[in-house]
Order: sequence, then C-alpha cells, then structure tokens
Amino acid sequence: MLLVIDVGNTNIVYGVFDGDRLAHQFRVESGRGRTADEFAVTLRQLLDMNGVAPSSVNAAIIASVVPSLTNPMVDLVKKSFNKDALVVGGPGVRTGLPILIDNPREAGADRIVNAVAAFERVRGSVIVVDFGTATTFDCVSQKGEYLGGAICPGLQIAADALFARGAKLPRVEIQKPAKAVGKSTVTAMQSGIVFGYVGLVEGLVARLREELGETRVLATGGLASLIGPLAPSIDEVVDDLTLVGLRIIYERNLAG
Repeated sequence: MLLVIDVGNTNIVYGVFDGDRLAHQFRVESGRGRTADEFAVTLRQLLDMNGVAPSSVNAAIIASVVPSLTNPMVDLVKKSFNKDALVVGGPGVRTGLPILIDNPREAGADRIVNAVAAFERVRGSVIVVDFGTATTFDCVSQKGEYLGGAICPGLQIAADALFARGAKLPRVEIQKPAKAVGKSTVTAMQSGIVFGYVGLVEGLVARLREELGETRVLATGGLASLIGPLAPSIDEVVDDLTLVGLRIIYERNLAG
C-alpha cells in the first residue's frame, strides 16, 4: 500500500492507497510543536483502528507547505514503516508538469499536486479552486502546463477576522443561510460570509477565464463541499484531488 501525506497549515491529511483505490483517509490537526514520535503514535493508532497493518505500507510520498513539519513527516515514515518517503519539490522528484511561473520554486507543493491531478482528470485546460487555509486558484493550460493563479484569504480566516474585529459580532457557524437577506445578525453574517465568498469565487473564475479561454473548474479542500454547489462556475467538487495527485506523482517517479 502507498501512504500519501498532505501537510497543510491547518490539517495534515493521510491517505492510504491500495493500487488506484483510496482505501483510507485520515485528517488531523497540524500541531507544529509536535514531534515525529507524536505524529507516528497518532497515525499508527488510526491505521490500527482501520485494520491496516504497518507492514502493508510499502511506500510513501509527502507534500508539505509547512517547512517545520516536513522533516518530522519524513522521520515518521522512516520510524514507522522503515521507508524513505518521496517529498514533492525535493531533489530528483519529477511531477511531469512544466511550471511556467517567474520562480518555479515559489509554487506550493499542494498547488502543483492539485494541478497534476486535475489535468490527469480533465485532460485539458483546468482551474483548481482549493478551499484550504488560503483559497488558491491554480491554472493549467491545454498542454498541461502550470501557469500560476491567485491566492486569497481562506473563508475561515476571513470569518475569524470578522469575529475578532467586530466588537458586537458573535462567532457564528459557517453554513448556508436560507436567504441572502438575513433577518438577524447571525443570518446576516452567514449570508455575507458564504454568499460573499461565492461572489469572490465567481468573480475570480470569470477573470481567469477571460485570460485562459473556456476551461473546466474543479474544487477541492475542506470547504469545497459548502461553496462548490453554490458557485455556478465550479463544474465538479473532488474531495480527494490532492491525495490522488500525490499517488500520480509517486507512480511517475516509480516508473523512472
């Protein structure tokens, strides 16, 4: 089995692939002060709860946007499974995706992984909207070239700023309100947060399409299931896009 690890600013997502099939998926908090041993204990417990023997994990690949957690993840794989993990962006690791931005080293590993998976799925021009800690828009050409994109504050970050800076505004659950016209402070805030963010997505996708031409749009990330169905520009929500991208990159490197 292949272990894939997506290290984000808010969460770490572990996936276990049995061939092409994503057999298991686990999400834990990105505790930046935790050690490799602590992460290993948590992961081994999760695997055990789901009947996955450590000996069945024979390879691993990591994408990390948190530099302080990259080495602990590498150590976790070595200590727990006695394997050397591939690290996206590391020496000699090929993605098969030409990166056509001013400084390719600036491209976040998760953004490249998403782009790889999206192009493999669509086989044409595509925009990936990833609703994570930040909301990122990543553009891939018809030829499978990574062109760049846009980065916005994530929905939760924007909501937290509203709660923190508005003295009389309560913290509310982020969910779709029944109507855009809120009849209370809570529903008015939910309308502004959710429908306002939909407007952001629609506006940015429209501008990107002006430059790219007709293109598919895929959504992924923690809040994709909330925003995706409300945004007409989004063609498909693919929750496991990043994990699939990691599997694809691993297989490309395995093939030599």
